[in-house]
Amino acid sequence: MWIVIGLFVGVFIGLVLPSDLYPPYVFSKYISISFLAGIDSVLGAVRAGMEGKFKVNIFVSGFFSNALLAAFLTWIGDKLGVDLYLAAVVTFGVRVFDNLAYIRRDIMEGSKAGQESAADKS
Repeated sequence: MWIVIGLFVGVFIGLVLPSDLYPPYVFSKYISISFLAGIDSVLGAVRAGMEGKFKVNIFVSGFFSNALLAAFLTWIGDKLGVDLYLAAVVTFGVRVFDNLAYIRRDIMEGSKAGQESAADKS
């Protein structure tokens, strides 16, 4: 419930903000890699919730530490002239797809089990 409300509030704020408040282009790498880290944390939280292992303090600490580490790797890579952010992109990308595959599989198996139990009752 709170996730949906937060999503709508965030979209509304993004649509209402004037275009001169958008971050400068030089920060696009940092924002995009931090966004990817955030998506990874959210999908990991959904997966943990489905497994019955979700803990808010672990989610919040993981969310911010992943985003900060990804931004830090990007910054260090920029200073060294090396695309270090690619390591974070690959890592978080693999984790996003793994978590998404688990969530999809769990939903599909859950709906299949529900159909089988309904068929057994009839």
